Amino acid sequence: MKTKMMRNVYVTLLMMFFTGSIFAQLGINTDGTDPDNSAMLDVKSANRGFLPPRMTTVQINAIANPAEGLMVYNISIHSPVYYDGTGWKRTDGQFYIGESYGGGIIFYIDGTGNHGLIASPSDQSTGALWGCYGTSIGGTGTAIGTGQANTTAIVNGCSESDIAARICDNLVLNGYSDWFLPSKDELNQLFIQSAGVGGFSSYLYWSSSESSADSAWGQHFDYGGQAYDGKANSPIYVRAVRAF
Repeated sequence: MKTKMMRNVYVTLLMMFFTGSIFAQLGINTDGTDPDNSAMLDVKSANRGFLPPRMTTVQINAIANPAEGLMVYNISIHSPVYYDGTGWKRTDGQFYIGESYGGGIIFYIDGTGNHGLIASPSDQSTGALWGCYGTSIGGTGTAIGTGQANTTAIVNGCSESDIAARICDNLVLNGYSDWFLPSKDELNQLFIQSAGVGGFSSYLYWSSSESSADSAWGQHFDYGGQAYDGKANSPIYVRAVRAF
């Protein structure tokens, strides 16, 4: 029975491939019953399930022009996801790393599951200065959650134009204007999730964490090491983030 059923399925699929469409409904079962009138496809089984395409977050985000309602099983987060017309969402409504949301892509979620950090989908600069070499901004933090305050302190304490923090502070992207330069630890999280965010170059990126009057922390996005560099050194890349 199994061999006969599978042969019939293959024949049906081949005929549909070559003719476009043969009939309005398709039933796949072992008992010979007709598909339900409300269903275009009616699959019936007492001991087997439906297995959708299984892909990683990176592979899913690479699908070109997904149709609204398209569903895939995301093996990176072990959950089904669907495309709602604007981005890929979990069916249980929870946020996930790599999700398109809030003007960019989520790369960090805190312990509540309801808040975190979003990265711009592309770089804001390929050669910005940190700014104000020889001047101590003072008070910048390195922890997750300090990037916004760091950026505000840099912008207020350094009048130079086109510096990394000011580029992020002035950014208006996808309807959002509250972007900032990530702190040292926020930047490290961004590197850890860089494959899911995408668009990074194998170069040094600035953080908003100052090291001294002459230097600030950055992160290499080729091997992941963090190091401080001269505030006047360039080219150093910039990727803006925002909180949600």
